[in-house]
Amino acid sequence: MGLMECNYLVWSPFNGLGNRMMTIASAFVYALLTNRVLLLHITEDMLDLFCEPFPDSTWVLPSDFPVKDLEKLNLGSEQTYGNYLKNKKIKTDVKVMAESLPPYVYLHLEHDYQHLDRLFFCDNDQQVLAKVNWLLIKSDIYFVPGLFFLSLFEDELKWMFPERETVFHHLSRYLFHPTNSVWGMITRYYISYMAKADEKMGIQIRTFSWMPISIENFANQILACSWQENLLPSINQNMTQAGTNGGRTKAVLVTSLNSEYCEKMKSMYYEHTTSTGEIISFSQPSHEETQHTEKQTHNQKALAEMFLLSYCDVLVTSGWSTFGYVAQGIASLKPWILLSPKDQKAPNPPCRRAMSMEPCFHAPPSYDCKANKNVDFGAILRHVKHCEDVGNGIKLYD
Repeated sequence: MGLMECNYLVWSPFNGLGNRMMTIASAFVYALLTNRVLLLHITEDMLDLFCEPFPDSTWVLPSDFPVKDLEKLNLGSEQTYGNYLKNKKIKTDVKVMAESLPPYVYLHLEHDYQHLDRLFFCDNDQQVLAKVNWLLIKSDIYFVPGLFFLSLFEDELKWMFPERETVFHHLSRYLFHPTNSVWGMITRYYISYMAKADEKMGIQIRTFSWMPISIENFANQILACSWQENLLPSINQNMTQAGTNGGRTKAVLVTSLNSEYCEKMKSMYYEHTTSTGEIISFSQPSHEETQHTEKQTHNQKALAEMFLLSYCDVLVTSGWSTFGYVAQGIASLKPWILLSPKDQKAPNPPCRRAMSMEPCFHAPPSYDCKANKNVDFGAILRHVKHCEDVGNGIKLYD
């Protein structure tokens, strides 16, 4: 771990697959901006998911890397950038010599990161970090929008992404190529359930314990959004009434840990004709009830479903869900986002069209290093605004 000619950025997995894909993309941008080699710590649950994106080379961290148990690094670890600053082992001095810095620094960019770790988004701190050979990073947030606030990276980002709301779209298409086993799942399902339909609609459903809502209320919210935005035709209570657009088919792909949403909507459209005469079919690839991110097979199914969603013409996604963010990014679609429940009830309106296809940066910094005060990061740059689904979050748009 002595001083080396090359600088490296080592990514370690944390949280679900959607979070991991967004943070790999974020780390890749940061590595490009700082001239670092990106290496991924691939754990067993991530085997046989992605092909290598770089011909004749690998982005997998060698197994003999001297720092062990990378996934156990956390907010309290002494090697975090914030704790190094707190304990005066690193000083924010752009003239600091590389020889006086630790051999590696852990960048804790998870949702619970504190003020000193958030100084990662300051120019002076970046100039110090640039002198550290090895940076280890663990995150569960899409932090690319935060990089746009650094004047050090401003020009380069402008050249790399002239259309700012396409950042994750280009990164996901470039970096994430499903392996043959995952690609087999995608193609078999697509041909069987989606290929012959005149139109394809994706509904991505995710609920969170801190924002509870009953299955019935959330299903009604999904239908209210779909009918209000003319994404699905309304149904005729009189089953004998004929429609006006007979023969046109729409395949609706539902992704959820729970099967009840799909079954409820499937029964409704099976038992009644539609106001337009369209034939609506519903299908759901899997329903695992709980998220098993530690299992390789669960992650393979999740990746397949993200890509299947990306082949739809329109998307309805759940607010706060990184699974939905990845699907919309790959698809280059602006989804209708299901807004968070209030008092366990669906809000009014039930959904809102996304202003851009970019994921939301859920936990942006609030401290402006140049102004030396807390500011609203959603009101500084013209191309960064607050997210539709996360009040304090920010996202890129054009």
